[in-house]
Amino acid sequence: MLSRVAENLYWMARYLERAEDLGRFINSATLLLLDLPLGTRFGWDILLQITGEAQRFQQHYGQPNEKAIMRFLIADSRNPSSLLSCVHQARENCRTFRDLLPGEFWERINSLFLYVQDGLEKENIAEDRRARLDFLENVIARRHALVGLLVGSMSQNAAYQFIKLGRNIERADMGSRIVDVVSAVIPPEDQGMRRTVYQSLWVGVLRAMSALEMYRQHVGVQVRSARAVEFLLRDSKCPRSVRSCLTDMELALAYLPNAGIPAEALRRTRRRLDQLQLKELTPAVLHEYLDQVQRDLGVLHHSIENAYFRVREANDPYPHPSSQRFALQA
Repeated sequence: MLSRVAENLYWMARYLERAEDLGRFINSATLLLLDLPLGTRFGWDILLQITGEAQRFQQHYGQPNEKAIMRFLIADSRNPSSLLSCVHQARENCRTFRDLLPGEFWERINSLFLYVQDGLEKENIAEDRRARLDFLENVIARRHALVGLLVGSMSQNAAYQFIKLGRNIERADMGSRIVDVVSAVIPPEDQGMRRTVYQSLWVGVLRAMSALEMYRQHVGVQVRSARAVEFLLRDSKCPRSVRSCLTDMELALAYLPNAGIPAEALRRTRRRLDQLQLKELTPAVLHEYLDQVQRDLGVLHHSIENAYFRVREANDPYPHPSSQRFALQA
């Protein structure tokens, strides 16, 4: 396998995961803002902070408001992390190696792109909250169908492992950002209201990561801050937890050659997970900790990039597809 093919597979998976997670995040924030009591500072601009796109937004829109932020995060092609851009980039990365994937995959990813493009032209997604919720739920469902097709039909060869790496590093990064939304909220002064706000916030975060029902099954009906953090970051029973993502990446790297440096970066990130002390957890402490986790994930990404995508063709660790059909030698 050529390095550029491995890179395209990795980024296709990242972009698809980012599109789904962004849709989850926007829908969850929309519902959460309707439930929070008066006196709670939780504005739409928090979505820009969490996605890391506040500066780019200011360049194009200026004053943040719901309509502008929704257009920027969902439909603006000038934003490389918008939902439209993510689906477009996933489709483009898929275009050149369709023969590596199940036959229906190209048709479905192309259908997803056309659905997004058509929906953004016909629906007033920026202003109509009901239309936006339905649109994003459909995007999420279509993306799930793509993942199901890969898991159920694709050989678990090197190509599949790069898809796993991309999907899980993006899921871990976006998951940590969604958890970090709690640190951006300024609750009311009243202690009783403060507890209500934080419970609502954690319910919203769990819902955004499709983890609310699993939390209640494994942890308890009442949602508590420290337990929610533990479940979303370190509990292997939660399939979208950062620990579960790292475990899946570890299995993928075990299949691939030249994995020494990426594997060590992954172990450092795993050790970071174990360092958080939940007894004295505050929003400020959580934010600082998650910021470091995100930096660790950035180092992990660059180690994968350097190990597999930035090698010369002459030293490419993968055979050319015409000679060995992307299967790795032990």
